[in-house]
Amino acid sequence: MHPHLIQLTDDVPVAAVDFARDLIAGLHEQPRQVSPKYFYDSAGSALFERICELPEYYPTRTEMGLLQSRAHEMAECIGARADIVEFGAGASRKIRLLLNHLQAPQRFLPVDISGEHLHEAAGGLRRDYPGLRVEPIAADFTQGLNLPPALGRRIGFFPGSSIGNFEPEAARNLLRRMAGWLEGGGLLIGVDLVKHPDELHAAYNDAQGVTAAFNKNLLARANRELGADFELSAFDHYAFYQPQLQRIEMHLLSRARQTVRFCGQRFEFGQGQSLHTENSYKYTLESFEALARSAGFEPAAVWTDEEQRFAVHWLVLP
Repeated sequence: MHPHLIQLTDDVPVAAVDFARDLIAGLHEQPRQVSPKYFYDSAGSALFERICELPEYYPTRTEMGLLQSRAHEMAECIGARADIVEFGAGASRKIRLLLNHLQAPQRFLPVDISGEHLHEAAGGLRRDYPGLRVEPIAADFTQGLNLPPALGRRIGFFPGSSIGNFEPEAARNLLRRMAGWLEGGGLLIGVDLVKHPDELHAAYNDAQGVTAAFNKNLLARANRELGADFELSAFDHYAFYQPQLQRIEMHLLSRARQTVRFCGQRFEFGQGQSLHTENSYKYTLESFEALARSAGFEPAAVWTDEEQRFAVHWLVLP
């Protein structure tokens, strides 16, 4: 079923219309799937912040370590008086490590789909960096982005390995759009690297069950915003590494036969039937550089930890 054929009831809030249409369309597909961008309401964003602090979840810890130890080198690449755009800014913790080394940045434009989370973080940045213009933009940059005129060399910041959530062709298209938004500047981007599956499995199946709660929050969000009747205890979090595609897959598996209703529709789930909620692709240094070149960027520098678990790439536009 195509999204434009779906008729929504009047009780769906305007802010939830896209979520409703995409979730309904995804539940009509085979296999069933939904975009991971819908993880990030206020509750989901808070859960993700908890994930980032888990001992099993190496990406945030490793990237933060790289930013702490090499931010001065990254700042030299970026240059003075930069106009910085952070894609998927969230709590804007990582940008602070760069701001402490950047020379007279012109402005910071954090972009995030979760407006409440975004504005709270922006307020903290204004307090801690009183000379910096902070202009948050609540938007889904995967669907397009209108930026104000640049005040200097425009630099993109896309940490956290979020590029891995996109299928390779979609990742290439997103990078191409970023190249247009950055107007000849550069992009600092975090990328998770290929590694032993045991380490990947542990990172997405933490002992405390925070990632499971994060995954199930998508169903809880549908209940809150769309009046759905998902029974969270009737679904299991399931995450595994797919070596042929070099990606982690996250799913929600139905524990029994059940019916879910919302927006005037009903969906039958068989026992073990999956709702595919996320992919997280892993790259080698070489494969990501090839992807960046195909999108119009030129790789100029890269920083990795000693175990080569994670990389921060500096890409420029010729």
